[in-house]
Amino acid sequence: MRRSLPLIIILIGLAAFAVDFLPNLKIPTFADPSSGAATSRKLDTKLGLDLAGGISVEYQAQPVGDKTPGSGDMEVIRTIIENRVNSTGVTEPLVQTQGADRVVIELPGETDKAAVEKLVGSTGTLEFVPLPAADYGTTTQAGQFQATEGAPLPKPEPALFGGDQISAANPAQDSKGGRAIGFSLHDKGSKLFADYTSKHVGEFFAIVLDGTVVSAPSINGAITGGSGIIETGTIGGFSTAEVNRVVTTLRYGSLPFPIKVVQDQQINPTLGAEFLRQSVLAGAIGILLVFVFMLIYYRLPGLVADAALIYYALLVYAIFRLVPVTLTLAGIAGFVLSVGMAVDANILIFERTKEELRLGKSLPTAIEAGFSRAWNSILDSNVSSLITATILYQFGSSTIRGFALVLIIGVLISMFTAITVTRTILRTIVRRQSTRRAWLYGVNDDEFEARPFGRPVRGEARGRV
Repeated sequence: MRRSLPLIIILIGLAAFAVDFLPNLKIPTFADPSSGAATSRKLDTKLGLDLAGGISVEYQAQPVGDKTPGSGDMEVIRTIIENRVNSTGVTEPLVQTQGADRVVIELPGETDKAAVEKLVGSTGTLEFVPLPAADYGTTTQAGQFQATEGAPLPKPEPALFGGDQISAANPAQDSKGGRAIGFSLHDKGSKLFADYTSKHVGEFFAIVLDGTVVSAPSINGAITGGSGIIETGTIGGFSTAEVNRVVTTLRYGSLPFPIKVVQDQQINPTLGAEFLRQSVLAGAIGILLVFVFMLIYYRLPGLVADAALIYYALLVYAIFRLVPVTLTLAGIAGFVLSVGMAVDANILIFERTKEELRLGKSLPTAIEAGFSRAWNSILDSNVSSLITATILYQFGSSTIRGFALVLIIGVLISMFTAITVTRTILRTIVRRQSTRRAWLYGVNDDEFEARPFGRPVRGEARGRV
């Protein structure tokens, strides 16, 4: 494994470089087994409202009968909308209430108003509706259910239960390998579904979302497991966008009041080009100072750490493009700060290595001991950061989730670069006699126990590299 590690590091670095800098690079997002067609997404850097602008849509909550939305209802609507447009925690939208009955949403980098309005404006009311055999036929007859798919039911039918009985929703595949939506039910819905399907085998029932029939499958047997799949019955199934919309809508519940668009507009970047240039310049100066400090204070190991930090930056930026993570000015500042934080592990390792050298150990042995004995401290600090970031991601708002995700990525990559990349480079360097001079590692010859630098003391096994 140790011999193949340099090759693995090089291959990962080349892949990250390609993701970062190759133009028009695309990655596959879904392959349709039924048709063999594949969709792909172009890799690009997602910028926030302050850097690239986006769209702003204003919604107004509509009263239902004599009931009008209150402040609590508007907060529920705001939360659901925020969850829908940022289910991954990386988009960092701005969603806020305005006045007594309005919600304003600003999405960075978006241009398709219709797609956003379709996702946000859906009330998310899901119903499981029985289709009586007298009106819709059975599997042994020419059923009329096919004419209702994608349209409202021809006549109102009482629902068996609603979307409040859905406990989970996820993308799935139908029997033909097409895109479908899987769902699980709570105990009450599971029991109702099991009782009805066991008594109406051969009939049809409809899954209705916001008054439109999504699917009208036949009941081929009792469904007692509390879960099922929504499918279209056509080749390929739902589109990828439709799967994401329905799953997100079901996962985050229905709106307490219907909403309608009252205004939408494109918004320009909130920061000017000159301000952005100055901010990026300040970040570059900060990173350069970190590099210079490491080089002056730790000398050759500092140079290795600088190379590992460049490698770290390439990997993190590649992951940002793959996810993708929306970068705001604050995100860029966090990225610059993470570069400084990533050097902490190197400092612990190098200081421990210097202590081992002062105790009289040979260079290869001191380096191995430095990494081994600093590992516990590095692991403890990084695990603590990961626990905190995970809690923030789980319970925070959209902006907090975006920050937490960036933090998790940075911590994991910094552990890899500090422990694996830096160690591999140092193991390669110490094989050369010209790099075994004391001053290259920030240690003076007079600090050693009267022995030539790089030779093992009596009773010490010569370290292998």
